Amino acid sequence: MNNQKTLQQLLVLSAQKYPDRIAVEETNDGAITYHDLNWLSDQLRDKLTHLGVCPGDRVGIYLRKSIDSVASIFGILKAGAAYVPVDPGAPPARNAYIFSDCTVKAIIIENQFVDKLSAEFSSQNELPTLLVIDGTGSGTYLKSALERANPDNPALPHSLELTPDNLAYILYTSGSTGKPKGVMLSHQNALSFIDWCSEVFEPNEMDRFSSHAPFHFDLSILDLYVSIKHGATLVLIEEEIGKDPVRLAPWISDKRISIWYSTPSILSFLAQYGKLDRYEFPDLRLVLFAGEVFPIKHLRILKDLLPKPRYFNLYGPTETNVCTYFEIPAMIPVDQTKPFPIGEACTHYRDMIKVVDEQGQDVGMGKTGELVATGPGVMQGYWNLPEKTANAFLIDSTGQRWYRTGDVVVQEEDGNYLYLSRRDRMVKKRGYRVELGEIEAGLYNHPYVKEAAVIATSNDENGVQIKAFLSFKDGQNPSRIELKRFCAENLPNYMVPDFFSFLNSLPKTSTDKIDYQKLKTID
Repeated sequence: MNNQKTLQQLLVLSAQKYPDRIAVEETNDGAITYHDLNWLSDQLRDKLTHLGVCPGDRVGIYLRKSIDSVASIFGILKAGAAYVPVDPGAPPARNAYIFSDCTVKAIIIENQFVDKLSAEFSSQNELPTLLVIDGTGSGTYLKSALERANPDNPALPHSLELTPDNLAYILYTSGSTGKPKGVMLSHQNALSFIDWCSEVFEPNEMDRFSSHAPFHFDLSILDLYVSIKHGATLVLIEEEIGKDPVRLAPWISDKRISIWYSTPSILSFLAQYGKLDRYEFPDLRLVLFAGEVFPIKHLRILKDLLPKPRYFNLYGPTETNVCTYFEIPAMIPVDQTKPFPIGEACTHYRDMIKVVDEQGQDVGMGKTGELVATGPGVMQGYWNLPEKTANAFLIDSTGQRWYRTGDVVVQEEDGNYLYLSRRDRMVKKRGYRVELGEIEAGLYNHPYVKEAAVIATSNDENGVQIKAFLSFKDGQNPSRIELKRFCAENLPNYMVPDFFSFLNSLPKTSTDKIDYQKLKTID
């Protein structure tokens, strides 16, 4: 195990060891070596420093996934700042809120997004400095933008000393108030996970990692940094291919992917619709999944079609990254219907996770309770939300902080933890954490909505599905097509409800609150 203190050192050391190896590869033949990726991120570091970016600042990334965005991540880290990635497909208002909330010093942005983002910043919120690039692909757009922007700026000496506790990135997740909240992760938080991956999965410079998760999603941490640490190749997947199992199956074969990581929903689609039996996958040795429960019947189909790789179920919220893991057995019993456990604690969480009751007391093996975690992988807190941060932690009698995951589990006799449900109204859909309250807040923005309530259901066939119950002012019911369009313009795609139900009024409890239990009985 190496003793890197910061994430950018992973690239620097690999560039020294493997300068001519391909570091990142794009679907459309774009590629960059470790030497060139290191050089390009150095150029961005210098530009950001000239723009006044200092250690501890935040820098936004509003780019499609590309070599340009990978170089941007490392350039920001090399400047001592923390990167804040947003979803280019999300509503501009949401992305503007994120950048305003954490007061980014600058934003690296594609030209096509500039006008809409600028329009979202009011006179009270000054638009941060923008480093505009014309597009994305192969790193050439970022390189051109840097050459245009003050090309005569001298190179800067860099003796920047950062500690493992420095903030590395902020990932925004769904918030119960209708506003996303920023999870603050340090270099140590990420490196403790990356080092664990190195121990368990034993990657090497010949590996080819899939990069399916977008960079604003915590699954990307494994793809990006474990591959870079070991001099492997990170193969970026275009969003259109990543969502299409018919195109994705031959892509995995053609790109000779050896380590795959995604949410179970993508793998379920591959198993059902990817026609995997038509292709060869001789290089695929690891299939990793996380973010939601993998229906057993779909996992069984996948393993039957792809029997060679080892399969691992990884578990952990954004606030902890992966903290437990379970290797799927070679054979799944034909009569098994119960999902596999989330497993045992990772080594960097050994003796640092436990199950507690509502009072924070250990419940012991075989008893149901909430999973809590402490240790080097746990976040610093939520950006600018001290009360929410305080509420997210349990303080034990020794003063130790334990992050409350909100997940209800039971530790079985063999020591593995079995996931049962969520403690609150947060669900996971396609691997994303979704606060049902944020969807409701978005629906209330519709001019005709009087009442809005959202519930989630799940089954083995379709996974998590979201249903919205609505009543309207003066009977002005919009069509479902109009509502879908409205939601698509105001919410990320994974938050758009699957079903809408129109009622004259929503059922209430005796305390005049919406009766969610009653809603669950309505078809």
